[in-house]
Amino acid sequence: MIRNYFKIAWRNLWRRRGFTFINITGLSIGMTASFLMLLYVSFELSYDNFHSKTDNIYRVVADIKTPSDNIEANITAWAVPPNLEKDFPEITSAVRINDLNMIVRKDDLKFKETNAIAADSSFFSVFDFELVQGNPKEVLKKQFSIVLSETTAKKYFGNQNPVGKSLKITEEGFNSVVTGVMKDFPENSHIQADMILSLTTFTQNLDKELDTRWGSYDAAAYVLVNPNTNIDQLTSKFPAFLEKHSGEFMKQSKMFVTLHLEPLKTLYLQSTRGGTGGGSMTNVYIFSIIAIFILLIASINFINLTTARSVERAKEVGIRKVMGAEKQQLSLQFIGESIITCLIAFCITTVLTMLILPFFNDISGKVISEGLFSNYSNIFKLFGISLAIGIFAGIYPSIVLSSFKPIQVLKGNFSTGGKGVLLRKSLVIIQFTISIILITGTIIIYNQMEYMRNQELGFNKDQLLILEAESSTSQLALKNAISNISGVKFTSLGSSVPGGGNSSAYSEIENKSGDLQIANLDLYFVDHDYIPQFDLEILAGRAFSKDFASDSTKAMIINEETVKLLGYSDPQNAIGAKFKQWGREGQVIGVVKNFHFNSLHDQIGPLTMRMETNRNDLITVKLASNNMKQTIGEIEKLWESFLPEQPFDYYFLDDAFNEQYESEERFGNLFLYFASLAILISCLGLLGLAAYSTLQRKREIGIRKVIGASVSEIVNLLSKDFLKLVMIAFAIASPIAWYVMHNWLQNFAFRIDIQWWMFLLSGGSAILIAIFTVSFHAVKASLSNPVNALRTE
Repeated sequence: MIRNYFKIAWRNLWRRRGFTFINITGLSIGMTASFLMLLYVSFELSYDNFHSKTDNIYRVVADIKTPSDNIEANITAWAVPPNLEKDFPEITSAVRINDLNMIVRKDDLKFKETNAIAADSSFFSVFDFELVQGNPKEVLKKQFSIVLSETTAKKYFGNQNPVGKSLKITEEGFNSVVTGVMKDFPENSHIQADMILSLTTFTQNLDKELDTRWGSYDAAAYVLVNPNTNIDQLTSKFPAFLEKHSGEFMKQSKMFVTLHLEPLKTLYLQSTRGGTGGGSMTNVYIFSIIAIFILLIASINFINLTTARSVERAKEVGIRKVMGAEKQQLSLQFIGESIITCLIAFCITTVLTMLILPFFNDISGKVISEGLFSNYSNIFKLFGISLAIGIFAGIYPSIVLSSFKPIQVLKGNFSTGGKGVLLRKSLVIIQFTISIILITGTIIIYNQMEYMRNQELGFNKDQLLILEAESSTSQLALKNAISNISGVKFTSLGSSVPGGGNSSAYSEIENKSGDLQIANLDLYFVDHDYIPQFDLEILAGRAFSKDFASDSTKAMIINEETVKLLGYSDPQNAIGAKFKQWGREGQVIGVVKNFHFNSLHDQIGPLTMRMETNRNDLITVKLASNNMKQTIGEIEKLWESFLPEQPFDYYFLDDAFNEQYESEERFGNLFLYFASLAILISCLGLLGLAAYSTLQRKREIGIRKVIGASVSEIVNLLSKDFLKLVMIAFAIASPIAWYVMHNWLQNFAFRIDIQWWMFLLSGGSAILIAIFTVSFHAVKASLSNPVNALRTE
């Protein structure tokens, strides 16, 4: 019997090859797109879950309240983690991690390592990063111990065993010993490092007071707690802990700290404090919904086309019922046909996924999977999805087809009835509702990306080349030498550039009332040329000048937001305000217009600028537009002359600034691709329905042509019913699309307004897509010879 089911199923699928092709194509595209989306979602949800103790690892973070603001930091004071471990038996281990950006040398090799960290010796006990060589409890105990990833070890030592060998680190050339080699960190870890330096290098040598600093916030900190620890009860003890250790310091500084614990497994997607690589739970929800939508659209196509063809199979059902077939047997037959169709689609999907996966990894910016067969559970998941679609998408058509009355069918009195037509119309509306939502989303995302790319930033970032001369005393001499190159227009020194991160400093500045107001303020160290080079606009007072010797020690420039924070209504009134900051005292000499020194995700915050020659690691070079390659070559020669121990690396500011939006660009591209696939699948279904509708009305079209109907009238006749459905879908989709995209835009401090024309464009696009899809068969039918239709019908 099973063999007979398969034989009949294959015969029916082959007989209607056109509809079978549409069904299988739609299902294959739908399952491929959805499966890739689900792989992406699974990968995002898997972040940091590979650690065996992940349920018991927490990040220690701090809320810092000052008289001016409340800072939600993703770091904590250096002294906090080791003292938490000492004071609370619930905490079995604590580890501090600090990002490093250092020069590493071996013989003639020299690299700027930007993906390095310093960590406590407990690092490999808390986290399950795999060591290939070395003892997890010992590799980071001694000062100047360093652990390399396999890739980094090969970069410096080739195929030699690196353990026990030396590397020189930082500009000073401190000798460090390789004590271990670790596997490259998994991509689904929010902690990433190519090399780890022992934190004892600092606590026992370079900065011996680090463990006692309660006001220095630089360390990312993690604690491992005992299983079944009540986290709420534990954190309720933290205020007393802080009062005991740093109560007096908090009162004196007027910076009051509250500690919190964030679960490791929620950091990447759910933490609002940053420092985790920029995952987004909102994007995970959106992609999950799109994956379900695409599967839904593909399944709707299948149901629509199968039920639409029910008239053709009515006589088959009637004869089989007369011959004794039971309803259950017929249902199994039709579900079997559905499953066979989906299994064929499964085979095609497997091939498509293998071919597309490398491209998908590239556009997503991460290796979500090495290959379909790298994890055999992927195959079983895909097979399960195919089987589920085959069963659930086949249930309704099987019920409809198996319920035909044999007497009515064989007498020729059968019709599909209004319920079947209503169902198909409803499913088409659902399809196009989804498609219009996706089109609207694509339009809004594209416009937000364009807005961010073209937003007035308040500074000039064009043709600015950035060089980092780490901790060198030669920056000023090198800067002056570069200024003499003919292809260089301007140079300046600074500790930061817009979009590149910056320090923040405990500050006291005189406010409107004459009091020294305490605040933690962002801080740029710059030279005399920085403000004119970046075209920052001075609103009051003046910029730093070589004519005033005191500018290098006793002057500060603030931005408009700092003026507002201090309560001044006019920037001019802030000129002369006294300040204390990081051991320096002086007066405010100028106010600059607000500029975006962070990304457009963030509001522009208060900023202070001071001159400090020994902190300006960045040399900014304004290049002439012609012969840039030659000019960069000349700069490199000077670099080798002044800083022979440092590798020559550079980047352009506009590229670096735009990289802040790389995740949004990738999200937008993925959204566009999968929205396009959803629309394509909808069109395939509409194409099939239009073909069948045209076939069913072949006789009517012939008669209308005989009595004088034009081609346009025939096309209008066949198109208007579908266009009505698209208009209904537009009315349903518009408010849903507005709600979803309005919430998505809340992730940006600077964002577009959703405009009425965006909905008009998406609705118009959907109507045009429907017209072109339906018109293909409508025009073909209107141009056919009516005699043929009337002779055969």
